[in-house]
Amino acid sequence: MFAQKKILIVLLVVGLSGCNTLSGVLEDKTDKYEGWSVEKFYDEAKNAAKSENYEKAIRLYEILESRYPFGQYAAQAQLDVAYAYYKYDEPESAIAAADRFIKIHPLNPHVDYAYYLKGLVNYNRGIGFLERFFPTDSSQRDPGSARDALQDFSVLIQKFPDSRYGEDSGQRIIALKNNLAMYEIHVARYYMKRKAYVAAADRGNYVIENYPRTQAIPLALEIMRKAYEKMELAGLTAGVARVYDYNYAEGIPDSDGVKVRDSTLAEDIWEFIGLDE
Repeated sequence: MFAQKKILIVLLVVGLSGCNTLSGVLEDKTDKYEGWSVEKFYDEAKNAAKSENYEKAIRLYEILESRYPFGQYAAQAQLDVAYAYYKYDEPESAIAAADRFIKIHPLNPHVDYAYYLKGLVNYNRGIGFLERFFPTDSSQRDPGSARDALQDFSVLIQKFPDSRYGEDSGQRIIALKNNLAMYEIHVARYYMKRKAYVAAADRGNYVIENYPRTQAIPLALEIMRKAYEKMELAGLTAGVARVYDYNYAEGIPDSDGVKVRDSTLAEDIWEFIGLDE
């Protein structure tokens, strides 16, 4: 009898505990958005984004789409959530959302913005905290994202030549090509320091073929000349020297006609310390 009473007490305690747990679960599942219209969801999400509360904006945009999957607000929410992800520093989610919008709404009048947003995400990807406040040489960052951004902006201009984002995309393309060309110059200089002259000359030639009309062209020619000279290829050395002297007899100008540096500050410091020697 005593043992049976103990079992009964344990069962009662467990039962009461289970009721409390179930009650807590039910309370947690209370829908605090019950009765919200699609307009209210969208307005609240938009206000959250304006207040830079991007986490809340993302949550509201996604709930809106799940409850009201059709219509103008759903389509706009799909696009706006991509921007919110971008500002919330979630580049992969931002690009996935933009790609989804492009796939579902290829004829939407704002689809050009989705392409533009993809370009912005990749353009700014990899910029660290210090780089947001101190000037750095962006050409020395991993070029993968820059190449993706170049592709995104190029597709935008090709598909939507009259887009309102075309002019800005064109300016970014110029900057990206210059950065990518200078990245190749950094690599070529590294090969020169390692006495890998064939590889250095190949990099210089790659710049000339793929990034014409960039500020890296004279630097590429100079690297090629030095590499050919080291390899004792007199004909190639003289040919490159003639091209360089014909085009840059008065120095290397930038877009404003002012002579630019042919090396970065970091490279000058590295050279001065002599860490490669």
